[in-house]
Amino acid sequence: MREARAEDARTEARRLIRDLLGEERLEADALLREGRAVLGADRVARCVELTRGAPLTRRSTELASLAGLLVGTRDLGEEWWRRARGDKLPPPDELLLTATAIDPWTDLTVLEMLAAWMADDAADETWGHPVAFTDLNSWQAEDRIALPADAAAGRRLVVSFDTGGRLDAVVVRRPGGDLGSNLDFDSLRYSPPAEAQWSWGVAAGLGPHRLGENPDPYEQPVDTAAAGILRAWALRNGASAGQAGEPWRVKGDVIAAIERVDWMWRSGEWFAWWRAVAALVDGDPVQLAGRLEEIAAAS
Repeated sequence: MREARAEDARTEARRLIRDLLGEERLEADALLREGRAVLGADRVARCVELTRGAPLTRRSTELASLAGLLVGTRDLGEEWWRRARGDKLPPPDELLLTATAIDPWTDLTVLEMLAAWMADDAADETWGHPVAFTDLNSWQAEDRIALPADAAAGRRLVVSFDTGGRLDAVVVRRPGGDLGSNLDFDSLRYSPPAEAQWSWGVAAGLGPHRLGENPDPYEQPVDTAAAGILRAWALRNGASAGQAGEPWRVKGDVIAAIERVDWMWRSGEWFAWWRAVAALVDGDPVQLAGRLEEIAAAS
């Protein structure tokens, strides 16, 4: 069942990539070529520089952000990068160059921040500025937002629930005459940059995504003892021999195995395993030791 869900997500992601980019550009080289044509060579070179500086387990996320920026720039225009927003928001080009994160995105990388900014701008351009934000962790539909002063029964209001994500709230008159609202979950939609970011990341997977480095970071050796423990744990807990692959020697072996195992669709125990293999790949010995102890205690 989990494997079927994972494949369904990939199929949908590939469909979206075809719709948004014209074909399945799932190789980093192809994404960068298209990016240069839309964003320009200098911006893409800076995006590559920032992506190379990210942990290998985060590389696919950075490239997915680039896919969102590509689609957003195509839709909003190249001038989006040069436009300042008042005194507190410098042009995106400046933030890309200085690698500066700004509120409310300080917990994101610079590329994630720019992709989120663009996804929201594209949503506002298409559907108008949202009147409110709501958390869809709760699926209660009634009276989730504060109504604007000009609300009227029957009016549809645009509500934000996620980066680039919007849905409508329908204003209704409650018994007794007061105005309220019902969220229309059937109206849920994402802007094209947000769809591109999600779909590229899911369809292309964790990697390896090589960016022409010399030496190749995916060829760096890993701790063979820890690798053996984590590979054996995966085999004991549901991974097939084909998913686990040959014994892991280098970081690329581990990244490829993580991708094949489809860890994101599995139980909480698999998240502990994921944190351990991520520490193995990203070269964090303290984190790795702690996660190995956690796994051993649970076994």
